[in-house]
Amino acid sequence: MTIWIALFLGAVQGLTEFLPVSSSAHLEIFPWLFHWNMSVDDYDLALHAGTLLAILIYFFKDWINLICGGYKIVAKKEKSTEGRIFWYLVVATVPAGVLGILLEKGVGKLFAPYPNGNMIVIAVALIALGIVLYIVDKRAKSTVKLDRLTFKQGFLIGISQALAAAFPGTSRSGITMTTARAFGVERESAARYSFLLSAPIIAGGVLVKLLDGFHFSAALVAGILASFAVGMLVIHFLMGFLKKGSFKCFAIYRMAFGALIMIVALTRVF
Repeated sequence: MTIWIALFLGAVQGLTEFLPVSSSAHLEIFPWLFHWNMSVDDYDLALHAGTLLAILIYFFKDWINLICGGYKIVAKKEKSTEGRIFWYLVVATVPAGVLGILLEKGVGKLFAPYPNGNMIVIAVALIALGIVLYIVDKRAKSTVKLDRLTFKQGFLIGISQALAAAFPGTSRSGITMTTARAFGVERESAARYSFLLSAPIIAGGVLVKLLDGFHFSAALVAGILASFAVGMLVIHFLMGFLKKGSFKCFAIYRMAFGALIMIVALTRVF
């Protein structure tokens, strides 16, 4: 992988990780579109290290408050919103991580033997969740803030991440934000909780990759830095945008981009 491709894919990762459009799908789509002879699986999780760093730094104060709150609930029996949310994240992450490993790219693997089968699965997932996100976001009431989130809501939002593992193109942030909106969680709180949920899952994946003996190159480091820088900007943009904006534009993008990929995939098959 050249440094320019690494920078490009890093920017794509940073741009799409936090928007409900599926970063993993985009990292697979662009090399396929441009006929780059490379395996994205070797770089996907590594590039996620940049966006993980962005989550940890941007929400640094939140993480400190959450960890302290979680500790105080156990050690001092002091209840707080931060402590409660911390344990929601912990309880939801473990089963979501296990299911994610068991279901990883399950549907995509079924269609992989067919010409462009995985791309067709990704296109369908992009379109399908785009439609669901549009309908849910439009009809949902914004009545629940993050500090009013119940255990059931927090747990089910976390578990929904497993669907993103099973269906390539679904998007972890997309499915968690959609589920949160279905529960009436306001958009900004839905995004914040989605970002916090993603950190342990991404961290686990990156750790596994490192333990497997993954070797960093200069190009890959450049890609990680690009994903970090762009990721910071995107988080800042989205948290401000969702104070007044909706998910409509992202839903429309998913449907349009998915349709484009479907057309290209079918054209290449026939």
